[in-house]
Amino acid sequence: MPAATPPNEVEIRATLSAPRSGTYIAASGGDTAKAVELYGWNARVSAALMLPAHFAEISTRNAAADVLERLYGPRWPWNPTFTDSLPNAGRYNPRRDLLNTRTSNMTTGKVIAELKFVFWQKLFTSRNDVRLWEPHIAWAFPYASKMPAASLRNRIYQDLDVLRHLRNRLAHHEPVFTRNLLDDLTRTLDLIELRSRSTSDWVRAMEDVTTVVAERP
Repeated sequence: MPAATPPNEVEIRATLSAPRSGTYIAASGGDTAKAVELYGWNARVSAALMLPAHFAEISTRNAAADVLERLYGPRWPWNPTFTDSLPNAGRYNPRRDLLNTRTSNMTTGKVIAELKFVFWQKLFTSRNDVRLWEPHIAWAFPYASKMPAASLRNRIYQDLDVLRHLRNRLAHHEPVFTRNLLDDLTRTLDLIELRSRSTSDWVRAMEDVTTVVAERP
């Protein structure tokens, strides 16, 4: 995803809208040409970040799903014991999310794919330590360094929280240029490695976040 010089920054800013352009103009000290270049770079680095974010989300949710299958069987989304164990209140309601998702998706694989990102993050809370993580987290994340199950579970929760907020900004085309993007990348790659070192090595070989960050205008 190469950089390119904006051919007509006035027309481009009009296309993007004044409010959207304003964030980048302010960050560029009022220089509108530099603001458009910064916008293009922000879009490029956002696209680059989606690749490692993709693998981190998929690998972590599949690890959690494997633990659920181990405990509740291959049809775990329809297991009443698991369903009843989920919180049933709050701004985000995991039980309602599962019930709604399994109503319109007939296979476990489809349920896994359609559940909200936050569903998987909320599994990594202390309420699930005894049932899920103390017995199974080392099995699900075999490349994690030796640490207490609760500590590893909390680390994964925090990493998923950072990743979820980052992914939301990427998906909504929001500015990410104020973030420590190399730290985001490291955290994302390390999360993948907890599950699979081979997958992490593959993503490290493919990612171009490092290159794009170095090209910031």
